[in-house]
This record gives sequence, C-alpha cells and structure tokens, in this order.
Amino acid sequence: MSERILLLGDPGLRAVCDPVTDFDLPEFQESGVRLERALEQFRAEYGFGRAISAPQIGILQRMIAMNLGQGPFLLVNPAITRKSDQLFTMWDDCMSFPWLMVRLRRHVQIDLTFQNERGDLVEWNKLEQAISELVQHEVDHLNGILAVDHALDRDSIIARRLYEERKELFDRQVDYFIAPTIPSGSGSFSLADRSAPTLGR
Repeated sequence: MSERILLLGDPGLRAVCDPVTDFDLPEFQESGVRLERALEQFRAEYGFGRAISAPQIGILQRMIAMNLGQGPFLLVNPAITRKSDQLFTMWDDCMSFPWLMVRLRRHVQIDLTFQNERGDLVEWNKLEQAISELVQHEVDHLNGILAVDHALDRDSIIARRLYEERKELFDRQVDYFIAPTIPSGSGSFSLADRSAPTLGR
C-alpha cells in the first residue's frame, strides 16, 4: 500500500507530536513499518529524500525514519540536547513540498539523544553538518514547524525547478548544499511547478 504524504497547507503538519511510551504495542511497530515504507517509496519515485517524520504521513508520534544511503532506520523520541553557536545557510527541501526550495539558517553542529525501535537509548554527539541539518529539519516537523517558517526572507522560497535550472547561481548564495544519497538519475521528479506560498510568520 502506498503511503500518502501530507502536503504544505495540511493542518496535520502543524500538530505537536506525542512521545512513544510503549515499544511493544503493535501500533508502534506498524507505524514504524509505514514510516520506513513511505521514505523508501518517496526516494524511489523522486530520486531524493534522506528522512521523513511521522506527522508527514499523519502519525502524531515522535518518530523519524532516516536513510543515509545504507537502508532505513528509526529514531524514536529524538531530542536535540546541544546546538553549536556557529550557523550556516543552505537551500532546504521537504517531502511535504517537494516542488519548493527554501533558503534558511541552521546550526552547524548538534548533539542528539533518541531511542531505537527496541527502546534502547542512543546518543549522537557532535554530529557532522550533513546529518545535523537533516535532524534539525525532522525534529522541527515533530513540533509542527516547517522549513518555510525559517525562510530568511520572502525571496528565499523558490520553485525547485528554478533552483535546478540555475543551481550554480543559487548555491553561491549559501554556505552549504545537500549532498545526495541516491545516485544521479534515480527517480523522476514529476510534480507540477507551483508558486511560492506566503510565509506563515
């Protein structure tokens, strides 16, 4: 069964998620399977995507599925415990609005705690920039916050198609850009171009 990903404007994306408290419940295990499946389906269809948060498929629990190129895994009840003072700018994307790119600012480095699918506590300290920015994006989702909320200004939300056509130009406007975890040419982006939404601030 294909999972439906909620798109920008759906009120479900603004919900604050509840922590997972019982790892033995069949409902939790089913939610984890659905979340990993949604991530892999999106990667296969569009050729990009490193992580997805549970509210993006309508599950209001603090769960993230991630794939850094070696298969999907779950981060449950993730909590950022430290953020570096150093910041950087980047063009961010999102499965809930894959037709857009958003220029924003993130912390270079973070520390993270989470539980794996068995409930074991895991600590990630001094995360490298690529994973740090990804985790910040996904944890925001669990709190009802979207990348468009962090846009630097009204010119910092653009059509993905425009970004791809002028990638070198736009990449010169930021400090960092996302490295793909899927080989070039995989997937086929097919969503119609859409105009940038009004910032929700």
